[in-house]
Order: sequence, then structure tokens, then C-alpha cells
Amino acid sequence: MDDNEPIISGTPAAARTVDAAGRHDARTGADQAWTAEDLAKAKGRDPTPKNIKRAQAELDELGPAAIERTVP
Repeated sequence: MDDNEPIISGTPAAARTVDAAGRHDARTGADQAWTAEDLAKAKGRDPTPKNIKRAQAELDELGPAAIERTVP
């Protein structure tokens, strides 16, 4: 695989997660910092105080798994 090729099998080079050595370097949703408001919005809920509180409780209980369940 040539990383300089713009598209291979419909996948742009910038979107590939396997490097030239065949290593898989996937990013997941939990690889970035998330707030309770972010999680509420990702679940399709309005960021009301009630929904933010529910999302914060989920983050406190599950940690990154709360994000992985919503944004794999």
C-alpha cells in the first residue's frame, strides 16, 4: 500500500488506519476528551440540565466505555 496514493478501494489515504508495515492504529471515540454535554449531544439528546446530569453519571460510572457505547 502506498500512503501517497490518494484513494485505494474508495478509502482516502488520510482515512486509512493500517500503516505500510501492516500495523493497525485505529482511533476510537474515547480517544479525545469528552464532557457530559458532548455525550448527551452524541446520544441525540438536547443538552438540558437533566440530560447533562444523566450523561455525567454515565461518564462517572463507566468512564471511556460510556463514549465507546455511543461513538465507537
